[in-house]
Amino acid sequence: MKVSNLYKVDGDKLERKNPICPRCSDGVFMADHGDRYACGKCGYTEMKKD
Repeated sequence: MKVSNLYKVDGDKLERKNPICPRCSDGVFMADHGDRYACGKCGYTEMKKD
């Protein structure tokens, strides 16, 4: 995956598209698997809300 797919540029601000893992903290993105977000480093999984 390209790094450019993880960020959104809004004017002069840079926004992250995917959430950050609450266990691993900054710098570790969670992967988007359609119905859930999952961390590849520690295995933490969070279900998406409707």
